[in-house]
Amino acid sequence: MDRGNGILLHITSLPSSRWVGDFGKAAYLFADYLKACRQKYWQILPLNPTSAYTFHSPYSSSSVFAINPLFMDIEDLSRRGLLHKDKQPKACPGSDSVEYSKALKIKTKKIEEAFTKFSPSQDSGFEEFCSRNKWWLDDYSMFVTIKEKIHKKIWTDWPQDLRDRKRSALDDILSSCRENIKKEKFVQYMLFKQWETLKKHCNQMGIKIIGDLPIYPCLDSAEVWANPHIFKLSDDRKPLFLAGVPPDYFSETGQLWGNPVYDWQKLKETGYKWWAQRLSINFKLFDITRIDHFRGLVAYWEVPYGDKDARGGKWIKVPSSDFLDTMIRKFGSLPVIAEDLGLITEDVKEILRKYNFPNMKVLLFAFGEDDHPYMPHNYPRNCFTYTGTHDNDTSLGWFLKSTKQERERLSAYTGKKITSKNINWGLIRLAMSSVADASIIPMQDILGLGNQARMNFPSTTGNNWKWKLKASYLEDKKIADRLTALVRLYGRS
Repeated sequence: MDRGNGILLHITSLPSSRWVGDFGKAAYLFADYLKACRQKYWQILPLNPTSAYTFHSPYSSSSVFAINPLFMDIEDLSRRGLLHKDKQPKACPGSDSVEYSKALKIKTKKIEEAFTKFSPSQDSGFEEFCSRNKWWLDDYSMFVTIKEKIHKKIWTDWPQDLRDRKRSALDDILSSCRENIKKEKFVQYMLFKQWETLKKHCNQMGIKIIGDLPIYPCLDSAEVWANPHIFKLSDDRKPLFLAGVPPDYFSETGQLWGNPVYDWQKLKETGYKWWAQRLSINFKLFDITRIDHFRGLVAYWEVPYGDKDARGGKWIKVPSSDFLDTMIRKFGSLPVIAEDLGLITEDVKEILRKYNFPNMKVLLFAFGEDDHPYMPHNYPRNCFTYTGTHDNDTSLGWFLKSTKQERERLSAYTGKKITSKNINWGLIRLAMSSVADASIIPMQDILGLGNQARMNFPSTTGNNWKWKLKASYLEDKKIADRLTALVRLYGRS
C-alpha cells in the first residue's frame, strides 16, 4: 500500500444549502480540497439509508446494499431535465448542524417530481441497472414500499403471509404498488450513477475512497427479511440471539446490540454467497472497505434474545479461514481494513497476521498507560493510524478531559509541551510521522475543533451524526498550507 494521508469526513457533514451533505457540488469541492492538500484518501461512513427511528445512525439501516436517498444531488436531476428550474431552498450554507427532517422533506418532494418525468425508454441504463442488481434491488424496493405504504411497523410484526414472503402476498404487492416499487428502483439508479461519477472524479485525481461496512445488518432490514435462513431466527422470525460484546473495562454489563447474528453453518453451505454479493457491492463502491467489528468474522459474542444485558452471552467461533479463503478465491485479493479496536483476542490477531490485513491504531487511546500498543513506535507499517474516529471525541475535546498523567505522557512522547492550542497538530504530526502506511485525520481535528464538533457519542441518542462542515473552513489557506506542508515533510504526498 502506498504511504499516504487522508481525511475522515462523512457525506452528511459536507457543506450544503439543503440541510445535509450530498453527492452534489460540495462533494466535488471537497475532493478538490483533498487534491490541493495532496491527500490520497477520503474516508467516509456507511452510505446506506438512515431513518429518524434510529436517529439517522449510518450504522443502523434498512439495507446494507442501498444508498441513502438523502445523498441525492438535486441539481443533477435538474440538469438531466427531470425537474423544473430549481429554486434554492431557504437554508444557511454555513450551518454547523445537519437538519435531517428538513432535508428529507425537500429531497422527497424533488425526487417525487423527478420520477414523474423519468422515462426508462429514454435511459437504457435503468433497465440494465435493475437487471444487474435484481438480487437485492427487488427485495429492497418491495420492503421499503410495504413499510411506507402498508405496514410501517417492524417486518417481524407484519401479517404472516408478508412476513414469511408468501408468493401470493408478494404478487399482490407487486400488482398494487408497481409504481412505488419502480420509484424506489429509480432512486437507487440515480444515486448509484451519481456516486459512480463522484468516485471516478476522485480516482482521476489520485484519491482513493475508503468506505465502511457494518458487520451486521439491522433486524428491521430488507436483507434479514429476504434472507432469514442465514440468520439465527425462530419460526416466527424473531431473533434467537443478539450480537454484542462482553463486559469489559468500559462496561460492567457489556454491550447488547439489536442485530441478529449469522448462522455461519448455513452461510458455509451456500459457499458464503450472500457475503460474496455484499463484498462485491462494496468493492465496486469503494477502493478500500473498512470492516467494522472485524473480530466478529473470527468469533462473535452471542446473547440469548430477551436478556437485558450482554453478561449472559458466549463466544461462538466462525469458520473464518474457510470464509476468507473462499472470498480470496473469488476476488483475488480483499482490499479491506480490519477495525480491531477494543479487546482483541489471540485468534483475531492470528487471522490478521495470516491474511496480512491492515488494522487500526488510534492515538487518543495511546497515552492512558506506559508503552501502549497504539504509541507510534509500536506500529507495524501495515496499518492505518488515526488521531481519532467518528466514535471518539475530537483531539481538543479529549485533551480538555484528559488526566494529568495522559497529558504528561503525551508531552514527554512528543518532546514538547502539549496544550489545548497545539493538541490537534501535535497528534497529527505523530500520526503522519509514524511508519504506518496510511494516516487518517478527522476533519474536525484538522480544524482544531472541540467537543461541540464530535460526530457520535456511543450508547447515546438524539445528538449524533449532526456535525456539518462550514464552507468557509475549506477556504482557510493557512490550515490547508499547514496540512500540505506536513504531508510533504513526512513523505505522504
